Amino acid sequence: MTRPPLELLPIDIEAYRRGNTGIDFIHRFDSGAPGPHLLINALTHGNEVCGAHALRLLFERDIRPARGILTLGFANVEAYRRFDAANPTASRFVDEDFNRVWNEGILNGDRGSVELARARELRPSVEAADFLLDLHSMQRPCPPLMLCGTQDKGRELAFRLGVPEHVVADPGHAAGPRMRDFGDFGDPASGKTALLIECGQHWRKSSAEVAIQAVFHFLAALDVIDRDLAEPHLVADPPAQRLIRVSGPVTIETEDFRFAEDYTGLEVIAEAGTVIGHDGERPIVTPFDDCVLIMPSQRLQVGQTAVRLGRFVD
Repeated sequence: MTRPPLELLPIDIEAYRRGNTGIDFIHRFDSGAPGPHLLINALTHGNEVCGAHALRLLFERDIRPARGILTLGFANVEAYRRFDAANPTASRFVDEDFNRVWNEGILNGDRGSVELARARELRPSVEAADFLLDLHSMQRPCPPLMLCGTQDKGRELAFRLGVPEHVVADPGHAAGPRMRDFGDFGDPASGKTALLIECGQHWRKSSAEVAIQAVFHFLAALDVIDRDLAEPHLVADPPAQRLIRVSGPVTIETEDFRFAEDYTGLEVIAEAGTVIGHDGERPIVTPFDDCVLIMPSQRLQVGQTAVRLGRFVD
């Protein structure tokens, strides 16, 4: 696959280093009025730059909550700083994937890395939030996806936002737990809820536009800012949302995984038993009719997710 042109590049975020929380690149704005605590997180992966563009707009427009608390955070800044246009995906992380370390055992353990140190630093801000929107982008040119998890509360919040069109009810990765599923976010008995949006291909300008729209839909849906302030950035007459329920990920087991075709995502494979790839000698087949391919990966490494398999739910 030919790499898409670099339309969307990292921006200088040094002006946002010093916040008011004692944690670099974390800013908390308290309205003083009753309301929920929202966290909007960018740069979980250092090469997924659309979130940084969205947060910059919030700072430039001086967006502040009318109710509740709004926290804005840039997560894996060390990886972000290592961007190299000659190898733009290499800045995804420094030592390990920041979005595979989010459970008590890992965070409380003895292991160390750049990402773990930052996750431990950000943990209080994550735990304090009632609602999280985590801004991401994708390797391949796929329409935006809202990953809502498998619980009803995630699906309900995703549909409350109204964008994007495709909502994916997905379990986690075998390689490790995500921030979206950490602590109370992953507890069905808690009202705390998190969403992860994949805004489009990493380097497309449209990914920043989707991130900005998602942020304002999030703020408006949870009534943290006045609707007229959000209105210029909301999608006019968005298409009806569709839910895709994921049956599970295909986790790579050998060093010789290859897809049968150059899938980019949201392909619907009509017949069960269709071969979509091979993991060594083992064929990877669709488990049911009308199987939807979610985010086929280019990082075909042992232990990683190659693709998630799902189906549309009416």
